[in-house]
Amino acid sequence: MRGRFDTVEGDVVFDREAKTGRADIRIDIKSVSTGSKGFDEHLLGGDFFQAGQHPEARFESTAFRFEGDLVRAVEGNLTLLGQTHPVKLNAVRFNCYQNKRLNREVCGGDFRTDIQRSQWGMKFGLPGIPDTVRLQIEIEGVRQ
Repeated sequence: MRGRFDTVEGDVVFDREAKTGRADIRIDIKSVSTGSKGFDEHLLGGDFFQAGQHPEARFESTAFRFEGDLVRAVEGNLTLLGQTHPVKLNAVRFNCYQNKRLNREVCGGDFRTDIQRSQWGMKFGLPGIPDTVRLQIEIEGVRQ
């Protein structure tokens, strides 16, 4: 099963020369979208996201890992269901280029990690429903 969150906001800043960065991303749990209204409602309830008590998930970086000028991973803390645990987002693709339409540099990429949902207390259906959840993050930013 696949799903996404339609309302995500935050800030990402990185400096290739200094090999530093920071990210603060907030996710509106109620914006979950799987293509099935009934499944979305189940995910928002007490068995999974408990959106009434925990309407937001948040990722706050602790370190950006570089290889040359490119970001290869972002380490940080994911808060979900009121619990915070470390995660490492690995860059599958990351690139910067000059966008001719915007006349600015644009950087973006795809990041992935696998988490164990039970670590955040989401234990419904275990062991029948898999514990491992793959998170895929696609991001693009325009140089300011």
